[in-house]
Amino acid sequence: MTVLHLADEGEAADLAAFLSRLLHYDRSAAVRLQAAGTALAVFGRPPSFEVLAIRAVRLAKPYENGLDVTLDVTVSAGELLESVDEQAATAAVPAAVTGPPWAGVLPPRGGWRPEPGLPAPDVLRGLVAAAVAEFRSRTQELTPERRTRAELDRIGREIWSRTVGDTRLPVRAVHAAQSLGFLRQAGASDEEPPTLVSSGPWLRLRTSYGSVAVRRAGLGALGISVR
Repeated sequence: MTVLHLADEGEAADLAAFLSRLLHYDRSAAVRLQAAGTALAVFGRPPSFEVLAIRAVRLAKPYENGLDVTLDVTVSAGELLESVDEQAATAAVPAAVTGPPWAGVLPPRGGWRPEPGLPAPDVLRGLVAAAVAEFRSRTQELTPERRTRAELDRIGREIWSRTVGDTRLPVRAVHAAQSLGFLRQAGASDEEPPTLVSSGPWLRLRTSYGSVAVRRAGLGALGISVR
């Protein structure tokens, strides 16, 4: 069995929290693990947001049991969560599963360029709160015969596909970052503010706790689905 030695108990707790949040939105969620040296990237796709979430985890040492210098495998998020031992700061890598389509289309490792126009963190949180309030208000105003799944989805797409400020980032990406614990209230003094970067067709909202990436489908509109 492949054992990952995480840097400390805090890294183990953060990994467990991330996996728990993914499973909240999809009980059968899978995650793709990529590691080299003492850096582990955990990729997941919560279906409610249609974005790619990335949690970086620090490792104390690479692996056990004769692995090569890199690790790249898609596994069950639930099984990985069950294997996390926060006190020992370890996690056992479960058996590989057949990856969902999104797992084959990941953002590039390099070539990221800063994108201007990202508002301050408190403004980002305000945008999400306003969008949630608008969605609730508009759906509550629907008559029973109009309260269909199609109409709720239409309102949701309209609201969450709006872009943030002067950027191309959809509001749904900020909502995902907040819901997954990446966009938090101001905390430690060394916490870095969120940044927006791009590489090819990808946009990526980076925070001190994780990243959310979206992929543009073409040269025009921003396509959120990762396919």
